Amino acid sequence: MAHDFDLFVIGGGSGGVRMARVAAGHGARVAVAEERFWGGTCVNVGCVPKKIMVNAAEYGQWAEDAAAFGWDIAKGGHDWAKLAAARDAEVARLSGIYDRLLEGAGVTRFNARAVFEDAHTIRMGGQTVTAARIVVATGGRATRLDIPGAEHGLISDDLFTLKALPRRVAILGAGYIALEFACLLHGLGAEVEVFHRSPQVLRGFDEDVQICVAEAMTAQGIQMEGGVNATALQKLPDGQVLLRLSNNGTREVDAVFFCTGRAPNTDGLGLEKAGVAVAEGGAIPVDDDHATSIPHIHAIGDVTDRLNLTPMATAVGHALADTLYGGNPRRASYENVPTAIFTSPPVGTVGLSEHEAARLGPVDVYLTRFTPIRHTISRREGRRTLMKLVVCQKTQRILGAHMVGEDAAEIMQGIGIAVVMGATKQDFDRTIGIHPTAAEEFVTLRTRTRVAG
Repeated sequence: MAHDFDLFVIGGGSGGVRMARVAAGHGARVAVAEERFWGGTCVNVGCVPKKIMVNAAEYGQWAEDAAAFGWDIAKGGHDWAKLAAARDAEVARLSGIYDRLLEGAGVTRFNARAVFEDAHTIRMGGQTVTAARIVVATGGRATRLDIPGAEHGLISDDLFTLKALPRRVAILGAGYIALEFACLLHGLGAEVEVFHRSPQVLRGFDEDVQICVAEAMTAQGIQMEGGVNATALQKLPDGQVLLRLSNNGTREVDAVFFCTGRAPNTDGLGLEKAGVAVAEGGAIPVDDDHATSIPHIHAIGDVTDRLNLTPMATAVGHALADTLYGGNPRRASYENVPTAIFTSPPVGTVGLSEHEAARLGPVDVYLTRFTPIRHTISRREGRRTLMKLVVCQKTQRILGAHMVGEDAAEIMQGIGIAVVMGATKQDFDRTIGIHPTAAEEFVTLRTRTRVAG
């Protein structure tokens, strides 16, 4: 049967755009539909604008540190509107690049919501097209807790539309988005309190990282309240929001942010018309080649709820395009994926946590905590660095590397290469450190801290 396109991608985020561009480069007739904005969450209401705001918060800290180094810098008030304008201009530039990249690759673009009519037919308003293969790359969306008055709370997207800095902020959640928002808002001058139902933050990350980040945030003046749930929100006559808590406490704040999870964007896509199975919670189950229950329909990125990271979606989209259209069957590995959390200080991590590794057998743990040179001078609270290696006792292979501290994300990218290549502790030991840096600690750890497993 002849189709209008060889490949139709629903979703113009990083994964979908990479899939479309590479497939088109291999000669496929490709179309992409995007209903909101090109570049998806990461470019528009996620990684990129968030990192710009993290940078803005860091400048305030550097200004405060400067006096200890002999600089006479007076820290004035922060201009939220100026930051927002610069941020939005950069976001618009990057979003436009995604559109132009598709155009340059010869991909047909639809600025419209696309839904399934059947397993090969896509409808966009009053228009329908057919495709031999279809890829769902619609990403995820932020969610609110199901509590009374939830509509008075904000989600992560809303940070980037605020006209002014909220002076008193409550953050609900203990994941990386919650902690990043808490740190950047605090750094820009807000009073921030974080409420989370779990006893510890950053569920799923290494325990030493969890402890270190919580201690650092507390030392900087961010209030951390564990074991507490939000039960209701109420809008007050003066515009404030009243937050009610499970411990019978209340807070009156300017803004409440729900950072309590994200859900796959599958509602209303018509997946049932195509016969595509959907798991409880909305995620699309896929096999190792990212095929859904219908073999010619694939799903990539956050909509599969496997490893919700932009670079992972991009890698999967590229690999799938090479497999289907480039004569180069391959898969993007979900193992040893480096990632970062842009808290203050930031986190970088790759591989297994100590707990995960110990379940596989005995591991040697090497850990150090120290104050980096900059903060021995500035004496800023909450800026101690943590570095940790988790090593298989039998093979001496590095199973996990974790860092909390200045430039953790930049350092962990290089460490990630070594871990993916299967480097051993002895490989690290014979590597000469760059002195004086924090990074050299990863290759000078000689004394085993403990054995686990």
